[in-house]
Amino acid sequence: MKKSIVFSAFLTLAISFGAFAQEVKPEEKKREPGHYNENKFRQMYEEMATPNMFRTASGAPGPAYYQQKADYKMNLELDDNNKKLYGSETITYYNNAPESLEYLWVQLEQNIERSDSKTPLIESQNMDKAVTVSNFTKKYMNNPFEGGFNIEYVKDAKGNPMKYTINQTMMRIDLPKPLKSGHKISFSIKWWYNIVNYMEGANNGRTGYEQFPDGNRLYVMAQFFPRMAVYNDVEGWQNMQFWGRGEFALVFGDYEVNITVPADHVMEATGVLLNRNEVFTAEQVKRWELAEKTFDKPVVIVTQEEAIAAEKGFSDKKKTWKFKAQNVRDFAFSTSRKFIIDAMAVDLPTNKPMAISIYPKEGNPLWGEYSTRVVAHTLKTYSHYTFDYPYPKAVSVSAEDQGMEYPMICWNYGRPDEKGFVSDRIKYGMLGVTIHEVGHNFFPMIVNSDERQWTWMDEGLNTFLEYLTETSFDPNFPATRGPAKNIVPYMKGNQKFLEPIMSNSENIYNFGANAYGKPATGLNILRETIMGRELFDHAFKTYANRWKFKHPTPEDFFRTMEDASAVDLDWFWRGWFYSTDYTDIGVKSVKQYFVSTEASKETQAMFNRRGRKISDGEPMLYLVTEDTPEFKMELKKGFDPKSVQALSEYIDNNYTAEEKSALKSPKYFYEVEFEKPGGLIMPIIVELQFEDGTSEIQKFPAQIWRKNNDLVKRVFATEKKVLKIQLDPKLETADIDVENNYWPKAETISKFDTLEKK
Repeated sequence: MKKSIVFSAFLTLAISFGAFAQEVKPEEKKREPGHYNENKFRQMYEEMATPNMFRTASGAPGPAYYQQKADYKMNLELDDNNKKLYGSETITYYNNAPESLEYLWVQLEQNIERSDSKTPLIESQNMDKAVTVSNFTKKYMNNPFEGGFNIEYVKDAKGNPMKYTINQTMMRIDLPKPLKSGHKISFSIKWWYNIVNYMEGANNGRTGYEQFPDGNRLYVMAQFFPRMAVYNDVEGWQNMQFWGRGEFALVFGDYEVNITVPADHVMEATGVLLNRNEVFTAEQVKRWELAEKTFDKPVVIVTQEEAIAAEKGFSDKKKTWKFKAQNVRDFAFSTSRKFIIDAMAVDLPTNKPMAISIYPKEGNPLWGEYSTRVVAHTLKTYSHYTFDYPYPKAVSVSAEDQGMEYPMICWNYGRPDEKGFVSDRIKYGMLGVTIHEVGHNFFPMIVNSDERQWTWMDEGLNTFLEYLTETSFDPNFPATRGPAKNIVPYMKGNQKFLEPIMSNSENIYNFGANAYGKPATGLNILRETIMGRELFDHAFKTYANRWKFKHPTPEDFFRTMEDASAVDLDWFWRGWFYSTDYTDIGVKSVKQYFVSTEASKETQAMFNRRGRKISDGEPMLYLVTEDTPEFKMELKKGFDPKSVQALSEYIDNNYTAEEKSALKSPKYFYEVEFEKPGGLIMPIIVELQFEDGTSEIQKFPAQIWRKNNDLVKRVFATEKKVLKIQLDPKLETADIDVENNYWPKAETISKFDTLEKK
């Protein structure tokens, strides 16, 4: 016990010295008014929704959790000559909610392309000072595109017309009687619409066709059918209008889809192809069967030579492709006579999905070399951090100027230039977007968050995993989002144009940084700096598995991350997600202390006031700084304080040789004061650089700021002289001002060096 008492006294004296210098007499202090709890570590009971039987306080689905289901049977026909799509569907909707429903809401996102769409009217405009003739006619003189759904009928299961009302991109179907809990209803819709050239000013650039000079088109078809809106315990009906940015909130269900296209087209789509032998040649079927057994490289199913021959044909005959998909939230397809197809199997512990790429000859050699390989790598990496990919395939489609995701299929940009040259920019751009869009199969296609409301829940989480996938695919991958240093320009931007991550999709200025980059960076900081990889990875995987094939909210994510890790993160969510605060931590001052056996009069008086006496028995050690008379006195003596002898004598008398060998023998003592001009709480990461060229890093948890949001101090006892102190040396915390991260601040002779030379 005696050993610990001595060192306790040693440290207590150091703290007491600082406290003594700041004491104020009670009669001199002005009474401050009361205040509410504004501590940045307070719990988030006010910000987050109250837990209930649907969603628990742990972040897991509750015992009363429910979700609706919608099954679709569709027949589609693509009119390539006239660029139209015709469709009919039967929807079976299951009401699993505890309450009855008086009406149903159906989404009509194609209506954003109507000539009377309000989407072009909600953006501010400036008159161009100069513009090319083609852009002038497009912007100021063109007639609006006549797009949007033409609804021919809505009928019940008996063929009777149903009453419906269309409000822009939403359609309300009024029910003759309420749909009771536990019941289902079937109804049919027939429609057609003009397909837009998505590269020529479409309001919704996620779907349409790409025109080639030879008359061929490449179709990427999505939002092509009236589909059910989400009804849940959080929003009721999620019937917020589609303005073009906030994406989709969708219901899981089963699909049976027949798609009729020109006979010389090949396609891929959501789901399993049921009639492969009817739509591919016998040789192509054999190649597919080989691909199903090949795990190390892609097998070409439709060759470039076959695609070149097909794109010259323009067949007037038709062919129907039949797909079936189970437990998906959406359906999309891509078709063209220009497509090359390759594929390979992916070896996961519980599944063997197919990685597939379809692309025109304009995509080679880039696509043939990289696309399917990176699709397979993405499925493996995301599965490692979440759950084994459960669907039978993942398809990457080469579509210029695209980057969009759907269950089992996505559109991706990136092709060689007209001479076939592939720059690093083109290559890594194509790889990055492919990883990102394939990764969306996990978020939000399976972990099915509400994109219309919270873009970051799919884009941010997905961008975080994209970063891990990119760097594991290529350690030198030039990742733009994920590393903390890359978000600094955004974080230090004009506050007038910043908003919290927890903002609706339509209300964000810098969409990429806010919805993609900042949440991805925040998760990376949690994993690398705050929680550690083991705790973070377990909690993140817990969230993914709790909410796969379900509809999570932000609170479900926040609560699960804490519940599965035992790390209190309310301070982090509040600062990083609910505010526009930024990180800025600096070194305010550094004081060097020396050990002395002689106490100043002020120190003796302080001990006496506290009822303690300084005895002549056990040796007492005092820490004095260069500002005290004791230190100056020791300098005059040649700086050979007796305290070193006192400490050595005490250790010799009280410690065994084994214990002494384990003891550190500090000779230098530094009191470092840290300031925090920025509002964000972050851990303090300190690198001490010593005179012999070595260094060490010490980390202090974010909770060091819990009692003082502006200033904290730490004492460093070292065996070697410190020449330099640097905060956040690896740029882990997105600190927006690193100029105050250093001591000394300039390359000048330090005060300590001057004093020692005296």
